[in-house]
Amino acid sequence: MYYVYVLRNCKDGRFYTGYTADLKRRVAEHKSGILKSTSFRLPVELVYYESSLNIKDAMRREKYLKATWGKRYIRNRIKEYLRDIKNIT
Repeated sequence: MYYVYVLRNCKDGRFYTGYTADLKRRVAEHKSGILKSTSFRLPVELVYYESSLNIKDAMRREKYLKATWGKRYIRNRIKEYLRDIKNIT
C-alpha cells in the first residue's frame, strides 16, 4: 500500500505533497529535518493523507494534488474538517 500525504508548514501555512510506502517513517523524516525538501520549512504537521493500492495510482494522485485543482481540493477538505470540529465543540 502507498500513501499520498500533505504536510503544512506551521509558520506560513504552505503545503508540501508527497507519496511513500511508509507514512509514519516518512513524516518522521520530514519532521526531523533530514530531508532537503522540507528542512527549511520546519516545523511541519501532517494535515491529510490517503491510501493507494499501487505506486502508479499514488504518483498520479500526488501530481493531481500538486496542481491547482488539487490544492483547492485540499484546502476545502481542511476547511470542512475544521468547520465540523467547531460544530462539535
